[in-house]
Amino acid sequence: MIRRVRVSVFLAAIVLFAMPAQAAAETGLPAPVAPQIYGPFDQAEVELGQLLFFDPVLSGNRNISCASCHHPRFATSDGLSLGLGEGGIGLGPERRADPSNLPEQRIPRNSPALFNLGAPEFTVLFHDGRIEADANRPSGLRTPLEDEMVAGFDSVLSAQTMFPVLSPDEMAGHYQENDVSKLVRQGRLTGQDGAWSLISARVAAIPDYAARFAAVYPEVGEGREIRFTDISNAIAAFVAFEWRSFESPFDAWLRGDADVDPAAERGAKLFYGDAGCAACHAGPFQTDHDFHAMGQPQLGPGKAERFESHQRDTGRQRVTGRDADAYAFRTPSLRNVLQTGPWGHTGAYNDLGAFLRQHAAPELDGYAPDAVLPLLDGAADDWAIMNDPAEREAILARVDLPPRALSAAEVDDLIAFLETLSDPVALAGRLGIPGSVPSGLPVDR
Repeated sequence: MIRRVRVSVFLAAIVLFAMPAQAAAETGLPAPVAPQIYGPFDQAEVELGQLLFFDPVLSGNRNISCASCHHPRFATSDGLSLGLGEGGIGLGPERRADPSNLPEQRIPRNSPALFNLGAPEFTVLFHDGRIEADANRPSGLRTPLEDEMVAGFDSVLSAQTMFPVLSPDEMAGHYQENDVSKLVRQGRLTGQDGAWSLISARVAAIPDYAARFAAVYPEVGEGREIRFTDISNAIAAFVAFEWRSFESPFDAWLRGDADVDPAAERGAKLFYGDAGCAACHAGPFQTDHDFHAMGQPQLGPGKAERFESHQRDTGRQRVTGRDADAYAFRTPSLRNVLQTGPWGHTGAYNDLGAFLRQHAAPELDGYAPDAVLPLLDGAADDWAIMNDPAEREAILARVDLPPRALSAAEVDDLIAFLETLSDPVALAGRLGIPGSVPSGLPVDR
């Protein structure tokens, strides 16, 4: 028998284990996540991806892994507003600049969480959506590499996973530091003599990896060389397996397996009702996968070409070239959001309540710096944009949703609701951190 729980009239449609789609639409609440949307998974491929995810061998100087900026200790982010990639030492909020090899700049945007990226609806990734599925292209993807993009990536997640290795500030390293960074600087990224091929050869030269790839991918077992797409596909399989998030109190509530406290219920009613949060944070993972200008503070180096001198970040506009997309950024999923701060595309807020108030009613003149930024000597002024009234006005002029001031009680209720999105299984991870990696390099713990 399906167990029923005590809920308000507002939640009457979610007391059954499988909420009918019509009932979900009527209340604004999503239907429960169906676990079968994930996978199937090849366990050997997942375990290979786990090792690669935590192995610094993929970085130019062999000192940074994917986990350096997406660590389970920090809910698959890094606990910083803007991270330090190459030239950083340490982990999480304790990460700092290496005095003997200073970073050239901070990573321009906040490190996004990795939860549910293997779900089929995630077809657009990065804050600006610069990688997305596109069946009309030979590779099946639209990426910054355009015609140089190779085929063989299993998914948009696979392609996204591997672009950081081409970034000098993230994993490739500074100019002339190593063989990978030199190729990146020369624009030699794909192809037989490109950066991806060089990294693949590094991995293939490690006997344990060579044996694992041969066991997982039949063509490699038959003699084909290990390709960069093989590496990225394995990492994507691990990310998709490890950080599925559908076992939160909210999910149990939708399925009719549990109740939530009154504050969370009030917060849900606000979120899916009067506060209008679900206009963008819709669907089972609280995202419409679209782009919106929300008037967030801009700090740090911004996004500019090497020949440009400004520090602004116009988000989606840099991808599409459309004025209408200026300062618009992808709606993030809110799964495990309480653990993924600092919040905002530049991590401008380390206080979730302050972020919610500003997010609902954007206002920049009163922004008080609340970021987690390790000291970086010689970096551009982190506050250049916020100290310029014209830049602040330009950001706010693009806000595309009406403001809605939140009271202190409403903020508390919204946070109580957002807490129900915390999934202990996903936060803990399923395989966890490996004891060692085949390269023998140190593993971030």
